[in-house]
Amino acid sequence: MGAQLCSEAGAEAPREALRFHPEAKGAQVRLDARRCTARRRATFHDGIVFSQRPVPPGERVVLRVLRHEDRWRGGLRVGFTRLDPAHVPAPSLPPFVCPDLEEQSPTWAAVLPEGCALAGDVVCFWVNRRGRLFAEVNAGPRILLRKGVLMGAPLWAVMDVYGTTKAIELLDPAASWFPTTKPWFLSDDAVPEPEARAGEEECAICFHHAANTCLLPCGHTHFCSSCARRVFRDTAKCPMCRWQIEAVALAWGPPAVRSGEGS
Repeated sequence: MGAQLCSEAGAEAPREALRFHPEAKGAQVRLDARRCTARRRATFHDGIVFSQRPVPPGERVVLRVLRHEDRWRGGLRVGFTRLDPAHVPAPSLPPFVCPDLEEQSPTWAAVLPEGCALAGDVVCFWVNRRGRLFAEVNAGPRILLRKGVLMGAPLWAVMDVYGTTKAIELLDPAASWFPTTKPWFLSDDAVPEPEARAGEEECAICFHHAANTCLLPCGHTHFCSSCARRVFRDTAKCPMCRWQIEAVALAWGPPAVRSGEGS
């Protein structure tokens, strides 16, 4: 009995569900009563919002894009900041998180790749203990957005409802928003190489087989498994961006997270 009580006392308290901070928000932002939805009323800027509490390394911030507006350029920005929103007067917030807030404070944010924040898309982002900012869109491959987030102090999530992104909603990370599929990293065994059919992307190296792999952590998906495996073995550098390749996964279904890297 005593051991049980001791174990329960040492257990980590459940984290408060993430909400938008009620006061530290851009001039054009309107929140719903639960502070789960943030909408930008007009223009394409003044849409900065923060989480109401710090987000520890590895915790996923999950949101859904509710509304997309085509008449602007650029879209949702996500990241982390050491600014405590409780001490940030709303009128002092700049119009943009990138580069304005980054230049004024210890803030690290990035825009999602083009086409990755359309209405209905579910975006998950987090920072790991090595200071790398990652994102996933619709449970797809991990995308490395940037490096160099300074660790060692509390970090609040920061989002910019910018440009084409008109409204976002915070979601419960524990809920299942997608069908589950078995993740699968490529092994050394041969994988059948289908030829690229009409309308399918062909491998950017052999120009013959279908592009069916994802390089991690950069997220590029332009290669067949044979070519991707050869590049991984020979140089371990992505041919598109030159990032170090740490794993190669099949492009269908969400890739598994290697131990220690995504947490």
